[in-house]
Amino acid sequence: MSRSLCRTLTVLCCATLGAQLHAADSRQAYFGDLHIHTRYSFDAFAFGTKTGPDDAYRFAKGAAIPHSGGFDIQLERPLDFYAVTDHGMYMGMWWAMTDPEHRLHDDPEAQRYYDPKTKADRSRSFRGSAYLRANPDPAATRTAWQDTVEAADRHYRPGEFTTFAAYEYTTSRNSGNLHRNVIFRGAAADLPFSRLDSLNPEDLWDWMDGLRDDGIEAVAIPHNANGSDGRMFEMMQFDGSPIDRTYAEQRMRNEPLVEVTQIKGTSDTHPALSPNDEWADFEIYPYRIATMLYSQPHGSYARQALLRGLELEADKKGNPYRFGLIGASDTHNSGDVLDEDRFVSKVGVLTDEPVERGSVPVAVVDGNTGYTTGSSKYHSASGLTGVWADTNTRDAIFDAFRRKETFATSGPRIKVRFFAGYGLDDKGDDPVAAAYENGVPMGGDLSAKPRGEPEFMVSAMQDPSGTKLQRLQVIKGWLDDGHPQERVYDVACSDGGKVDPETHRCPDNGASVELSDCSITADVGSAELEALWRDPDFDSGQRAFYYVRALENPTCRWSTWDAVRAGTPPNPSLAATIQERAWSSPIWVVPR
Repeated sequence: MSRSLCRTLTVLCCATLGAQLHAADSRQAYFGDLHIHTRYSFDAFAFGTKTGPDDAYRFAKGAAIPHSGGFDIQLERPLDFYAVTDHGMYMGMWWAMTDPEHRLHDDPEAQRYYDPKTKADRSRSFRGSAYLRANPDPAATRTAWQDTVEAADRHYRPGEFTTFAAYEYTTSRNSGNLHRNVIFRGAAADLPFSRLDSLNPEDLWDWMDGLRDDGIEAVAIPHNANGSDGRMFEMMQFDGSPIDRTYAEQRMRNEPLVEVTQIKGTSDTHPALSPNDEWADFEIYPYRIATMLYSQPHGSYARQALLRGLELEADKKGNPYRFGLIGASDTHNSGDVLDEDRFVSKVGVLTDEPVERGSVPVAVVDGNTGYTTGSSKYHSASGLTGVWADTNTRDAIFDAFRRKETFATSGPRIKVRFFAGYGLDDKGDDPVAAAYENGVPMGGDLSAKPRGEPEFMVSAMQDPSGTKLQRLQVIKGWLDDGHPQERVYDVACSDGGKVDPETHRCPDNGASVELSDCSITADVGSAELEALWRDPDFDSGQRAFYYVRALENPTCRWSTWDAVRAGTPPNPSLAATIQERAWSSPIWVVPR
């Protein structure tokens, strides 16, 4: 059997085995975070983080852990799964130097970086990668990676709490972000493949294919495409050659998911790309990562990538962008509470105070209010991954990754379900079981029939500790004579509202926010929304994808909460309110 065929069969088996062994309608929603940095990341250590993988997993299970700002952080509710993803490059090197027995412990230059005395020194120590590059310490990286893998194993409790060995492959191109988190199903590689091995993500995929041939399975999850300056979802390969089927198949074999929301903003879409989407301007982070250079929207957002995938597929080049969606935090504090009203930013002690993150004025001079400049004001209290899985185990959750039965949220634990099929209106006693039997869930492909429109079964449940839902939407992307098109349809409205058949919009439900104290309108919104929807513009000959977006009622953004507690007006350059949301993975309708 050829290696490529073996890889294909392995992926197919991973994607279908769980469905064969378990009744699909028994799947539960589980929530977790797949993007966590601890002291083993060179930048998190520079930000003051001294907690490690064991602390991170204790946090995810509900324990309080220390923040570098001198206070504790703690989740209100434990998570179901978690992955520590420290940077593969320079992993553990700063932390190792704190040991008096380390060969560089007494080097004054090293001490400048691993033992900074002030916040300004810490900010500079973030730039200490040149020192690390000149003083490699593979033993420190091996020790840190071994501890990372062993911590995941120590804290894994099948059926109760799932952990994954993981790390971040941190690469870029012309300062455009190309970072990926590599999540191992079970057994992990001996060492991470990092940017020190290659800057080209295609070389990462080759490495992962080689591991797969040896029985080690993993997925890579791109993140912060919004800061990629158009590089994440290009229409060419890394070396500039055209995309072909081989490239598309390898990318999808290794990258079935994309992270669309996290602390450095949301990468669903952008107002410049979706001018007719009233909710496109959501937590836009305008810069390339770790710079103040603006990032090009084209090629940097998931919805446009899904459309580009349709174009490539229509040109018989394969579809490298047939991915599912997840959310994560990217915290560099070993944990993130993910609440707007308890936000502590991502960069440890550098932005643990509201003044430092631009939400509270530094001073008022001659009646003019001044705020700290920088990118921290664009950070978000986001996000989480949701999966529909048979059990809370590594195999079952990883199977959900593979079949893309995943969804993303901006922080709240909103449960989203999405099916497409024919005959879903004949629900019977168990509509979910019928939907699995007669249709496909999020992440799947539905073959269009020559006659009749498919039904889309859509539902969302609010976070029991969160805010009520305002509306439920289906976002469609398709090709019209080869040209990419998109449209947003409201499909379910809160408070008994009806969708306008002309505008496809719900009426305003009257939800509002009092900015003086962040109180919200009472008794407005719905705990659950659902719809059995048919696309009024359906064409069985069109290539199309559909995904769900659920919107909560408006609430205060974290920056407004900071201002309320400080007794100052909200920063006028920032959105005062936010509509938390969830996104399902797409369903692709394939023309016959």
